[in-house]
Amino acid sequence: MRIAIPPLTTIAIEFADGIAEIRLNRPERSNAMNEAMWQELRTAFDWADATAEVRVAILSGAGRNFCAGIDLAMLAGVGQAVAHRDPARSREALRRLILDLQDCLSTVERCRKPVLAAIQGACIGGAIDLVSCCDMRYAAAEVQFSVREIDVGMTADVGTLQRLPRLIPDGVARELAYTGRSVDGAEAKAIGLVNQVYATPEVLLDGVRTIARRIAAKSPLAIRGTKEMLNYGRDHSVADGLNYVATWNAAMLMSADLDETLAAMREQRPPRFLD
Repeated sequence: MRIAIPPLTTIAIEFADGIAEIRLNRPERSNAMNEAMWQELRTAFDWADATAEVRVAILSGAGRNFCAGIDLAMLAGVGQAVAHRDPARSREALRRLILDLQDCLSTVERCRKPVLAAIQGACIGGAIDLVSCCDMRYAAAEVQFSVREIDVGMTADVGTLQRLPRLIPDGVARELAYTGRSVDGAEAKAIGLVNQVYATPEVLLDGVRTIARRIAAKSPLAIRGTKEMLNYGRDHSVADGLNYVATWNAAMLMSADLDETLAAMREQRPPRFLD
């Protein structure tokens, strides 16, 4: 059966064997995030979440760089976009704009399927916000990460300051946010920002696809439940998390996936799960 893929202008999507490859596709602008890309990120990951056949997603960027962050032309136009003769209404409009941009990225985190980021070249500013929403991050050796908002005189406002300290040591996150300095692949691995570093962008994609295929072969229901529990546990106490997973498995444990796993083990064959 052919899977309907949403038509997008700044993002390219390819789907095969349960894996959706979602690629930022403005290579001539280093995949800088313009207005269309912000909205299309939400469309792409809403699609991945809602499409049963998608079991895992890979987020990558076309060309030399993963993403140069927010398009500066979009940033320069914010004042005009929210202009109102009443300053209070203008500030309210700006707040709503920021909340909407936050939601565009949070869609990546809300996606029930694991999202693996494959990062090469520059990963700057808003791109850090984006990859912080992913389940795992993998990088090419020549990658350069930078929390660049401080260098344009603003406080990062779409997720980096909230998510990055949960991924790397708090003091390191603060240093990067205060200084805007760059982090290469070796340091990113050392501080826990990425799971693995690969020699080249080509080897990076091959490696991430291998991991994605391994995830796609697992029980989709169990994978979705695992992501739900990990995200919930990050923001709640251990006791809250234990209570939630007990309720979850009271509903989800006795499933066709469990039956298929047991049958496959008895018959010494790979399991075949429903989407």
